[in-house]
Amino acid sequence: MENNEVLIHSEEVQLRPGVVKKFLKNRLAVLGFVIVVLVVLTAIFAPIIATHDPNAINASESFLSAGEKGHLLGTDNFGRDLFSRIIYGSRISIIVSISSILLGGVLGVILGLVAGYFGGIIDASLMRIMDGFSAFPFILLAILLMTVLGQGLPNVILAIGVGNIPGFARIIRSQVLNVKEEEFIEVEHSLGASNTRIIFHHILPNCIPSLIVYGTINVAGAIISEATLSFLGLGIQPPTASWGSILRDGKSFLAVSPGIATFSGIAILLTVLGINMLGDGLRDALDPKSIE
Repeated sequence: MENNEVLIHSEEVQLRPGVVKKFLKNRLAVLGFVIVVLVVLTAIFAPIIATHDPNAINASESFLSAGEKGHLLGTDNFGRDLFSRIIYGSRISIIVSISSILLGGVLGVILGLVAGYFGGIIDASLMRIMDGFSAFPFILLAILLMTVLGQGLPNVILAIGVGNIPGFARIIRSQVLNVKEEEFIEVEHSLGASNTRIIFHHILPNCIPSLIVYGTINVAGAIISEATLSFLGLGIQPPTASWGSILRDGKSFLAVSPGIATFSGIAILLTVLGINMLGDGLRDALDPKSIE
């Protein structure tokens, strides 16, 4: 028994010592990591960083230019400080993206594990349901769900999370189909291990690297989805600051104050770019063929 346990654990995929070294050698990945950390810290310490109340209206200071009257990035059409609104908008983006990916990831991972491990009619049924979800373009599905569920932060998270379930389910299923054929899984079966133990103690840990990479990259997609829903008026509602709603307000005043849309667009661009660079770096670092 002890020898078999050693065999089982020695076969499981673990993070290799060269992963961190490989990641740190990738300058773009490190830059992406720095950007993501800065955005997260900005969201956490928004009350300290913001110079004004993000929802305070001052009609006499509408459309101020950057730096005018103490407003670092100027003001919007209601005289609200644009810098403070963008800072607080980072909170919405982080909360929505992480929460929706966790929701879609947990449900998708469970469905993928069950479908890949048990196969047969269970696999076929679950994958056809996933095909049904995938038949809708992601943003169209999110818009449909928001129309049915109504507006508000919880519903935005739910809509984006549900849209991410099929992707997680498929990538985990493909990993399970490969891992369950490994020798150490057969040893577990011969030892009488339960399906639950095999799935969660041996198969799932081998899926973690792919799950980390896929989840990280999809956080960027969730940020864009939230911004899109808010831009269309289906997501976060005024006066709550979100990058998408700021962009929506700014599009009507491009000729008068282009900074409103520009600065919010830059915030979205830099955050998504940082997350994508981080995700690409993790993918390369976790690829066993790329470890020196």
